[in-house]
Amino acid sequence: MSSTLISRTRFSVLDRSRTREGRPPTEALRDTVALAREAEALGYHRFWVSEHHGVPGVAGSAPTVLAAAVAAATRTIRVGTGGVMLPNHRPLVVAEQFGVLEALFPGRIDMGLGRSVGFTDGVRKALGRDKDDAEDFAAQLGELLDWFTGGSPTGVRARPAEGLTVPPFVLALGEGAEIAARAGLPMVIGDLRNRERMLRGIDRYRSLFRPSRWAAEPYVVISGTVAVAGTEAAARRLLIPEAWSLAYSRTHGTFPPLAPAESAEARTMTAKERDFYESALAGHIAGTPEQVAHELETVLKETGAEEVLVTTSTYDRAGLLDSFRRLAALFAPGR
Repeated sequence: MSSTLISRTRFSVLDRSRTREGRPPTEALRDTVALAREAEALGYHRFWVSEHHGVPGVAGSAPTVLAAAVAAATRTIRVGTGGVMLPNHRPLVVAEQFGVLEALFPGRIDMGLGRSVGFTDGVRKALGRDKDDAEDFAAQLGELLDWFTGGSPTGVRARPAEGLTVPPFVLALGEGAEIAARAGLPMVIGDLRNRERMLRGIDRYRSLFRPSRWAAEPYVVISGTVAVAGTEAAARRLLIPEAWSLAYSRTHGTFPPLAPAESAEARTMTAKERDFYESALAGHIAGTPEQVAHELETVLKETGAEEVLVTTSTYDRAGLLDSFRRLAALFAPGR
């Protein structure tokens, strides 16, 4: 069932610390740490955490803090962020935070960086940012990387970051691919649901890539939802909580905690909600191990990606872990 192409590809996990209906938000963070331990045991290459502010459905608001907890609870898996949203922070402070992480967990820390600003006007105001701050991402990225090499016109030095090597990755949506290429950095691109757009971004990245001290050649990580179960129907059920949450956010303006699949299925939806819900269920890689292996083989051939970052979230934690186990059996069958 495992293919040579799949077994040659790195598989990693991004967990967004999604909160669940009826459960305390704090539990989501402990679940993230527990999942990291499982991912390490299953042979996943990296485990990343995300940054969201003021979102009812996401507990992960401080990714470098959470990454420290994940790294402390694991031994070998690489740990990082997917990502720290650079427009929300001063580059010096981000360099210091990753310097501390690398000093504590040498050779295991990744620095995934994104250009999004807050989800709503209220969050952006609370952060002291506005939408235009994302336009300065390339300059912010350059400044951040300079802190690791000691290049700063201020005479200030980033301690303990200066002289340390923390691999940077750019989360590419829209023009992010071009920024990653010009900076000579590995790129993480999603999502698997919009293949044409993803392939355009990858082509653009590879054609514009300039080698740097961080990467001699292009490195592509594709990200998205992958759900594996004993039956196609069971895999689809894993997608339902996130699909409903997305449909709700598009129609109500707020991203809620995940609800059980049966409760989402039982809802009477408006036509608009139903459209968003059905759309959110479509296009993911989901099914039996055989179906998922075939789909992964196809997307890896299309993209030439070096790595797959799995971003699956669902209400059913046992089902989620089973999905990660079944996927690991495809890329590391003898483990």
